[in-house]
Amino acid sequence: MIMSHSHRGLLVRMETDMNEITGKLANVDWDFTGPNRRERVHDLHSYPAKFIYQIPCELIRLYHPGDRSPVLDPFCGSGTTLVEAAKAGLPSIGVDVHPLAVLIARVKTTPLRDSLIPTAKAVVEGSQLKVADIPPIPRLDHWFQPHVQQTLANLVEQIWAIDDPIVRDCLKVALSRIIIRVSNQESDTRYAAIKKEIAIDQIYKLFLESARFIEEALLEAYGGLFSPNPECKLINQDILQTEPECIGRDIGLVVTSPPYPNAYEYWLYHKYRMYWLKMDPLAVRGAEIGARPHFFRKNPATEADFEIQMRRVFQLLSRVMRQNAYACFLVGRSIIRGKRIDNALLLEQAALSNGFSKIARVERKIPQAQKTFNPAVSTISEESVIIFRLESEN
Repeated sequence: MIMSHSHRGLLVRMETDMNEITGKLANVDWDFTGPNRRERVHDLHSYPAKFIYQIPCELIRLYHPGDRSPVLDPFCGSGTTLVEAAKAGLPSIGVDVHPLAVLIARVKTTPLRDSLIPTAKAVVEGSQLKVADIPPIPRLDHWFQPHVQQTLANLVEQIWAIDDPIVRDCLKVALSRIIIRVSNQESDTRYAAIKKEIAIDQIYKLFLESARFIEEALLEAYGGLFSPNPECKLINQDILQTEPECIGRDIGLVVTSPPYPNAYEYWLYHKYRMYWLKMDPLAVRGAEIGARPHFFRKNPATEADFEIQMRRVFQLLSRVMRQNAYACFLVGRSIIRGKRIDNALLLEQAALSNGFSKIARVERKIPQAQKTFNPAVSTISEESVIIFRLESEN
């Protein structure tokens, strides 16, 4: 077959573009072994399996088209990608089924209009004067001492009465940050009840310190009160039930990390925080992709179910992304009933079935400092950064 000059030139340009794209990826130390500056906005609240911020920062730098098109994270968690988009001056959209994750992400991406501290002090003063009803939380006496229960209930009532939604959300997160610390639970990742000496004054002190930390982190991230910031739209919804109209179109870049099968249990990690913040952890458990209970029920889920779910996600992405835009995924392997699963390969199959091509894949080492309720997760030592591109329609 004789190839025309124009066709041959097109292939050469495509190969040159591909080499440039993959070269950009290869030139980054994805283990980030060098010195890295801590940014307090990313430490605003504990959250399992969250991005290290350098990953979305680099992916946005490398693959965003450079215009004002939004960055989408369909599994936004506590909002690391959204924060990095805001710091880059870009609008963003985040979707997550977890209401606490969406609350944290909203706080992390919203510059303050007023100082939190006067309102936080008023909340403490009001809590000391008015006794609130203690909510009917399961096993409350096991996990919280009576005086802790009453103090938390008083704080919740005062916080919910705040008129300013930004301040109210910030102080909800400030309270959430201290709940495990003042409970009988040993740690975020260990459900063992231990004896703790927690005085009422200490609870109030921790709450005020938590509010101060949030204020300082947001001021550090966004440059001061009244700072403008790009729009960040947050959707508290199951991504598998999300329609294109909820997101809008013309997404310029996707940067995300889907929950791995049989890995983290986000609902369990935040169970009592959600109860105190008037959220339903059991509803989250039922909707979580990849949660362990799905893989140990009577008819257990398998890796094939994960691929089917990811096909639905890529189908949605194909309808909201612009042509030739990139979708960047970070995904690790899973262990399901002793079998090691390459989730990156499942993602590739799901992407290819929806008009995407795989551009590149690199491996990075997972730091082993993070603990989890599922010990099998800690045996996974690598994860993959994969770049897909939505191909133009013929």
